[in-house]
Amino acid sequence: MQQPDPQSRPAEQARPRRIEFHSAYDQGFARVAAVTLPVVPADPAANAAAVIEQARQLSGQGVCLAAFPELGLSGYAIDDLLLQDVVEEEVLAAIEAVRAASQDLLPALVVGAPLRAHGTLYNCAVVIQGGCVRGVVPKSYLPTYRELYERRHFTPGDTISARTSHLHLPGVSPGPHQERPGAGAGGQAEEHGEDHTARLPGVLVPFGPDLLFDVRDVEGLVFHVEVCEDTWVPVPPSSLAALAGATVLVSIASSPVTVGRSRERRALVCSSSARNLAACVYAAAGQGESSTDLAWDGQTLVCEAGALLGEGERFPDGPRATVADVDIEGLRAQRLRQGTFRDNAVTFSQAVPGGGQGVQAAPVGDPSRFTTVVIGEEDLAAPRTDIGLRRVVDRFPFVPSDPDRLAQDCQEAYSIQVAALEQRLRAIGSPRLVVGVSGGLDSTHTLIVAARAMDRLRRPRSDILAFTMPGFGTTPGTRSNAEALALGLGCHFEELDIRPTATRMLAEIGHPYASGDRSPRAYDVTFENVQAGLRTDFLFRIAGERGGIVLGTGDLSELALGWCTFGVGDHMAHYGVNAGVPKTLIQHLVRWVAAEGLFGEDVSQVLASVLSTEISPELVPATQADPVQSTQARIGPYALQDFTLWHVLSHGSRPSRIAFLAEKAWAHAEEGTWPPGLPEAEKTSYRLPEIRQWLEVFYRRFFSSQFKRSTLPNGPKVVAGGSLSPRGDWRMPSDVAATAWLAELERNVPQE
Repeated sequence: MQQPDPQSRPAEQARPRRIEFHSAYDQGFARVAAVTLPVVPADPAANAAAVIEQARQLSGQGVCLAAFPELGLSGYAIDDLLLQDVVEEEVLAAIEAVRAASQDLLPALVVGAPLRAHGTLYNCAVVIQGGCVRGVVPKSYLPTYRELYERRHFTPGDTISARTSHLHLPGVSPGPHQERPGAGAGGQAEEHGEDHTARLPGVLVPFGPDLLFDVRDVEGLVFHVEVCEDTWVPVPPSSLAALAGATVLVSIASSPVTVGRSRERRALVCSSSARNLAACVYAAAGQGESSTDLAWDGQTLVCEAGALLGEGERFPDGPRATVADVDIEGLRAQRLRQGTFRDNAVTFSQAVPGGGQGVQAAPVGDPSRFTTVVIGEEDLAAPRTDIGLRRVVDRFPFVPSDPDRLAQDCQEAYSIQVAALEQRLRAIGSPRLVVGVSGGLDSTHTLIVAARAMDRLRRPRSDILAFTMPGFGTTPGTRSNAEALALGLGCHFEELDIRPTATRMLAEIGHPYASGDRSPRAYDVTFENVQAGLRTDFLFRIAGERGGIVLGTGDLSELALGWCTFGVGDHMAHYGVNAGVPKTLIQHLVRWVAAEGLFGEDVSQVLASVLSTEISPELVPATQADPVQSTQARIGPYALQDFTLWHVLSHGSRPSRIAFLAEKAWAHAEEGTWPPGLPEAEKTSYRLPEIRQWLEVFYRRFFSSQFKRSTLPNGPKVVAGGSLSPRGDWRMPSDVAATAWLAELERNVPQE
C-alpha cells in the first residue's frame, strides 16, 4: 500500500503529540482486573448476569481488560453435565447476553465457557468486547491426574491454529463489526436443515491458542489468554506469546485449593511476569463451585515484571475484583533494553520450524505464528481523564520500604562495595588507602567500607590514612565528626589545613577573595573549585609519597547531577566505592551499619551525628543569613532527583511521565509507607510546581555533565537500577543538549 508523503502533512501534525498529563492511559498504563465471583453450577444465565454486573462496575472504574474464572459461565465442577445439550444451549445464550451487554462497556472481558467445535468439546476462554466476540481460546493442556479428569469431557486445543480455524457460535448475534457466516455484510445466515441452533443467527470468530489481542487505543497493550493448566506447563503458551509481543498475559483458572496452593500460584504468576517481562492477570474460581470433593478460594492476582501489584481476598463472600494499573510503557522499555529477550525469540524461531499434528505453523516466537485480533480505537476508547493510579509508586525506588528487605538490601550493597575494594587491593599489591574525610555522609560511608575491607583482608585499619582538610567553610561539627570517626575506627588520622595554600592560589590567579572581597560574588565556582581541587591534589601526592591509593567518595547521585569538581577534584580517585550508590541509599547504609553495631557503640554514635548533619560541600563561609551551604537548595532534593534518576536509567522515561509518577508518589506525605528509620523531618511532600522545577534542573545538569561521567574512575555497580559508568550501564556523547527533553517537559507538564 502506498504510504502518504510525510512532507505533505501539515506542520502541526508533524509535531510530537500532546498528552493529557493526569491521564494514566496517556502516561503508559492500562487498568486491568482479575475477578472472582460466586458461580451457580449449571446455571449459565445467572452466571452471565453476575459477569455483566461486574463488567458494568469495572467499566465505570476505567478498566480496559477484565478476566473471569475458568468455565465461569457454566461452573467448573459440574462433571458430566458439561456434556448435556441444555448446558450447551444455555452457555451460548449466556455468551450472547454478555456480548450484547458489552456493547456499551469499556473493558475486554475474558470469560470461561465450554464450547463445541469440530464435533468435540473444548474448555475455552471467550474474549468479548464492544458488542463482539473477538476470539475463542481453547485450553491446550488438560490435567488428568489426582482429582482432575478433564480429558473425560474436553479435547486439547493445542492442535488448532487460529490461522486456519474459526469457530461458529450459533445462537450468538453478530456484533457491530462482525458478519454472519455465509453472508456478506448485512446478509442472512445460511440455514442448515432442522437443527434449531443452526437456524439462529451466528458468527464466525478466530479460534485457537495462538491469538493475540491488540488494543490499538492503548499503545503497547497486546494481551494473550490461556486457561489454567496451560500456565503450569514447562513452556506455557503465554511465554511464546510474550516473545511474539504480548505485554499482558491473562490466565483464567479453576484451581481447587489445598494447603499451600495459594503460595504456589503466587510464585508461579510472579515468576512468569518476571521471566516474560510482562504483566500477568490471574483469576481463579471461588464461591459457589461444587464442594462434593473439592474446595475453592477465588484467588486473584495481578503481577508485573516479578512484582505483585495486587492480590484479592481469598475465600470471599461475594464478588471480588483485584484492579491494578499495569505499566505497559515500562514493560516495553525493559524489553527494549534486555537484548536477550529478543535473542530468545530468534532462537525459538530457528529451533522450531513448524507446528504439530500436521498443522504447519510459523516459527515459535515469530509474531506471524500468532493471529492478531485488532480491537480498534473506535471499539475500545480508553478514558483520557484523571482516573487516578491504581498502583503503589515508590517514593524511593532505590530504597525499599519493607524493613526486612531494606536490611537485606543494605547488607548486600555494603558487601558488594567491600568485596570490590578487597579485590582491587589484592590485584594491585595491597597498598594503603588514602581517604579525605570531611565528616559528611559520603566520606563517612567510604571510610566504613574501607575499614571492613581491611578487616576481611586481615590488615590493620591503621593502613587507612584518613585526612581531614579544613577549608573556608568547614564547620566545627563536621571537623569533630571526621576526627572522631577516623580515630574510633582505628585509622591513621591527620589534619591538613588547605586554607593557606588556597589563599595563595586565589591570589596567584587574581581572584577578588585574595584582595579582601568577602561579598557573595567572591564566593563563586572558582572559589569553591580551588578548595576541592587542592584537597584531591594533596591526597594524590600523599598517596604517591606513602605508597597508597586515593579512595573516592563521590556517589551516583552526584555523578548524575555533575556535582563534583572535574579532573583534579573530587571527581577523580584511584578507585571509587560509592560511584554506584545513590545518595538516598547511602543514608540508609550508614544507618544500617550504625544499627548493626558493626564498629561498636562509639562509632555508631558518630554515624548518627553524621546522619543528622545538613548535606553540604562546606566550601563557602557561613553567614547569619546563610548559616549552612545547602547542597539540596542548589541542585534539588536528593529524594526527588534520585526518583528521576531511577526512571531515566531503568526505563528511559520522558519528563512528563516522571513528573506524573513523582506527583503520585510525593503529593501526600500522610499516605503510603516510608522506609524505616527515616527522620520525620524528611517525610515531606512535593507538589507539581516543585517537581517540575527540579526536573528541569535535573535534565539541564544531567546533560551538561556527561563529560565528567565519561572519564569516571573504576568502581562497582551496586544497585539494579543502573550505574553511570561509561564502561557499564551508561554510554552517552558529551556534546548532546537537553533541548528535546526540556521541550517535552514544557509541552506536557502543567505549570500548576
